[in-house]
Amino acid sequence: MSSPPRLGKRKPVLHGCQGVEKESGMAFRAALDFIGVCSASIRGREELRVVKGPATRLVTGTRNAYFPPEMSRSIESKKPLKMVTCAGCGAKVFISGDLAPLATVPCTKCEHPLMMPLRLRQFELLSAIASGGMGTVYRAFDTTLEREVAVKLMRQELAEDPQALESFYREARACAALNHTNIIHIYTFDESNGHRYLVMELADCGSLDGRIELEQRLPELGVLDIGIKVASALDTALKHDLLHRDIKPGNILFNADGEPKLVDFGLARKIESDTPEETVWGTPYYIAPEKIKREREDFLSDMYSLAGTLYHALTGHVPFEARSSHLDQQQQIDEIIAAHIHTPLTPPNHVVPEVTQPTSDALVKAMAKSPSDRFQSYDEFIMALTTARSQYLVQHFRNQNRGGAGGDRPTGVRGWWRR
Repeated sequence: MSSPPRLGKRKPVLHGCQGVEKESGMAFRAALDFIGVCSASIRGREELRVVKGPATRLVTGTRNAYFPPEMSRSIESKKPLKMVTCAGCGAKVFISGDLAPLATVPCTKCEHPLMMPLRLRQFELLSAIASGGMGTVYRAFDTTLEREVAVKLMRQELAEDPQALESFYREARACAALNHTNIIHIYTFDESNGHRYLVMELADCGSLDGRIELEQRLPELGVLDIGIKVASALDTALKHDLLHRDIKPGNILFNADGEPKLVDFGLARKIESDTPEETVWGTPYYIAPEKIKREREDFLSDMYSLAGTLYHALTGHVPFEARSSHLDQQQQIDEIIAAHIHTPLTPPNHVVPEVTQPTSDALVKAMAKSPSDRFQSYDEFIMALTTARSQYLVQHFRNQNRGGAGGDRPTGVRGWWRR
């Protein structure tokens, strides 16, 4: 009988290291520098391990390699590489295990920042979404319920500031007390490893502010839909005796379904609170006149700010602007604030003629200088916006059936309006 053929010695191949020469100890050093670990898998059933001694020995089923003591210490101190997913291009990329949590390095494919994850109990923070005065919001993964969430991490330098802590707690309590589709949902508020954080629903598809910056002005129908939904959210807050007090485009986010979500209740307060405040809080472009004059603040102030926000989205311009660009920033702010009190509002359809009269009238009324001249409930405001929406649609379909705007209708879709 003939003897079975002799099998040659199988050379170990490191996963992910194809093309690396393996004829010398330098090959193993390059491989270890690449994978950053002292043990790894080898194709087949062989194992790669490090045996400590005067000189570290790399042992496989087929050959040994020796490293000097100084290189051994370097190998043993290295941490494993961490694989993360780039939020910019979606690629899975290895980053150094020596990075501190929350530290970033640029993606090798698109230069987008890649972050070393931070674990807070069952929540793994993966990438930053937005940053503000109180802290940074991160996209995170709930490892217990296996779902994506957003985690707002309070700035460490504010952790000992009583006023900042009160604002953070206020936001958590205010949102947790409210249950509305268009108010961001709060899941938990906790502290771990010295970090205070708020876990909430994920709404990472941009803000109204970002859409205005990108598109200049938004379609009227979309603005009306946002206004109706956010006004309904504010009405729910009002039923819980809460005022938001900082309505602006940056505080209206969108989730993956395109639903607007009202966020940032850090300035919220109870309606019956009579505690005087030394500082007037709000965003100059959207602040109500009565707040500037230190008069009584109620839900009509939030209504004014919402109408100002919708005005900006609809026209591409804030309601009041500084007349001169040569003024310094503080002078411009002072001029804008004074305009809220003294300057008549230019109706939206005078800025953009395509805006329909009912929509323009609704926003002008909601932004009346005197609170008594505004809609006296959110129901009234919502009804005016809903009526404007209905009339917009009727006018739009009438124009389509007259043939003047027939080209706007998708091919094969028949209008429902018939004469």
